[in-house]
Amino acid sequence: MMTAPITATPEPAATPAAERSATPAVVPHPAAPTRNAAAEQAAANQRIAMRRRTEIAARIAAPLLGILVFLTAWYAISTMGSIPGPAKTWEAAKVVFGDPTYKNGPNDQGIAWKVLGSLERVGIGFGLAALVGIPLGFVIGRFLFLRNMAEPVISLLRPVSPLAWLPIGLLVFKGAAPAAIWTIFISSIWPMVINTAVGVQRVPQDYLNVARVLNLSEWKVFSKILFPAVLPYMLTGVRLSIGVAWLVIVAAEMLTGGVGLGFWVWDEWNNLKVENIIIAIFVIGIIGLALEYTLLMIAKRWQYD
Repeated sequence: MMTAPITATPEPAATPAAERSATPAVVPHPAAPTRNAAAEQAAANQRIAMRRRTEIAARIAAPLLGILVFLTAWYAISTMGSIPGPAKTWEAAKVVFGDPTYKNGPNDQGIAWKVLGSLERVGIGFGLAALVGIPLGFVIGRFLFLRNMAEPVISLLRPVSPLAWLPIGLLVFKGAAPAAIWTIFISSIWPMVINTAVGVQRVPQDYLNVARVLNLSEWKVFSKILFPAVLPYMLTGVRLSIGVAWLVIVAAEMLTGGVGLGFWVWDEWNNLKVENIIIAIFVIGIIGLALEYTLLMIAKRWQYD
């Protein structure tokens, strides 16, 4: 039987490399921005600009509106009672600040000396509280036995009213100024002790374990591990303490006398010069705000990343 011859099917010839390279590649061109895309981008930019203008207006207009509402309420209250209004207080303020450094005796001095006298007492009392309270907070937070010893004492003494300590100061120090400093000290020490101790307790135990493995000294543990980690807590305690100290000094000076803002408030009440009392309230508030803002700037400056 005859078998049909098998013929091979010829394969297509390969395209030469020169011809392949000569074939132009089709590269897609990026689509040109359409009119709708440009309009959307312009609208987005307009919304961003409007949002920025709204934020700026809120930062400026809102505080001004708050001051206006406050002055309006103050004026309305002054028309119904014996409290002097903004205009009368402004006239009295021009007299008070017209000569802030005059001296007509130990109890009749300008407002500059009153402010300096109060700041001096606050500075001494607060400084002593920081020197004692911050190291005490580190020790209490670091060692469990000392923490258990100190907790009941702190829990007992911390809620005591600041003015309750004033008679103790008068009895021990035999003077009005040292008694006021003592009252500031004992009242402002607790926030620093508590916040510093809490910061030490919240340091991760892994850090302390590494320090123990490396056999670091207690000073190295404090300077390299504890201090950077506890600094935010410590500065928060300092801010709280300065607020307490500034509150206490006014009340303490009302009772002890001398040159200071608290004694000035009480003396003006005895003279029935209510407008000067209002001026003193504004001065006390502005100085307290300045102290807190200064400590806030220091906290940001010393913040560890």
